[in-house]
Amino acid sequence: MKPSVSFVVRLAATAGLASGAFPLRSAEAPAQALAPLLVDQSGQAVTSSAAWMKRRSAIRAEWQAFLGEFPKAKAPLKAEVLSTETLPEFTRQLVKYQVEDGVFTDAYVLTPRNVTGKQPGVVVFHQTVKSQAQQAAGVDASNPELMHGVQLVKRGYVVICPRCFIFADGAGYADWVKRMQERHPGWTGMARMTWDGLRAADYLESLPQVDRERIGCLGHSLGAKEVLYAAAFDERFKVAVFSEGGIGLAFSNWDAPWYLGPRIRQPGFAREHHELLALIAPRPFLLLAGNSADNDQSAAFTEAARPVYELLGAKENVRLLNHRQGHRYPPEAQAAAEELLDRHLKPKR
Repeated sequence: MKPSVSFVVRLAATAGLASGAFPLRSAEAPAQALAPLLVDQSGQAVTSSAAWMKRRSAIRAEWQAFLGEFPKAKAPLKAEVLSTETLPEFTRQLVKYQVEDGVFTDAYVLTPRNVTGKQPGVVVFHQTVKSQAQQAAGVDASNPELMHGVQLVKRGYVVICPRCFIFADGAGYADWVKRMQERHPGWTGMARMTWDGLRAADYLESLPQVDRERIGCLGHSLGAKEVLYAAAFDERFKVAVFSEGGIGLAFSNWDAPWYLGPRIRQPGFAREHHELLALIAPRPFLLLAGNSADNDQSAAFTEAARPVYELLGAKENVRLLNHRQGHRYPPEAQAAAEELLDRHLKPKR
């Protein structure tokens, strides 16, 4: 049985968390028992970055075995531009590309106008909404708050907004999972979402206007879930913003077939998402809570990962901001996310 430790969230004792407009209330944040990360499989303490890399490899392998193994080789993108729209501040293209042999997806690519040289890029994962990536890309302008792609392209980022595979035409969410599992019997829904996220990064870095060394990811709700896994399994994502995704396995419908499935509710299931935060370390990770899918209790997860960040010399790079405004991405959250992306992806002036 693995050892565990309880992380009691207290504002006065928590480093790197929100302040001012984003207070934590320790009375609302009971302890959550999470397995310590800096202990190896033999029970020995992990005290060096080299020892952590070995432990990290083991954690990653355990998660990969649960999710399902990714393809050994990547199929060519075979990218095609389906349409182009020129707007005052940016161009918006609908593109199609191959994620695995014979399987294609589509996405919107937004590129700022009147800029020269290579720009930073962001993969934006959309929430659960009928208009899917059209909302993030601004084609569906009914909720400007969630037009993440438009917000970012206006700040100089090249943005790709891929469509989640469960939103393809002709079937429901669970039906698309069944079709995917006919090709990959061992895959969970999150395996496909994660693989698609990696392929979105492949497409983004293939563009001549993108600096492949400056790529981040951002997502809300469903999209936040994709951010967590994409950043954990692909180090090309230098920054990750997770908005109201439900960081704990008990916080949201992670047991749905299009995510992780019912195995996570079985007795003895040993994984939790602080392990994925540790895989992301030392890269910056911002968790945006609104007292809906995420709340003050989410701090148990960021604090569980903080010792790994500290070991790697980046203690302040994992943060939680609770705006307390529900399942939203309000201006305060947008400002915090954009400040983080700008600080880490844009050249220092």
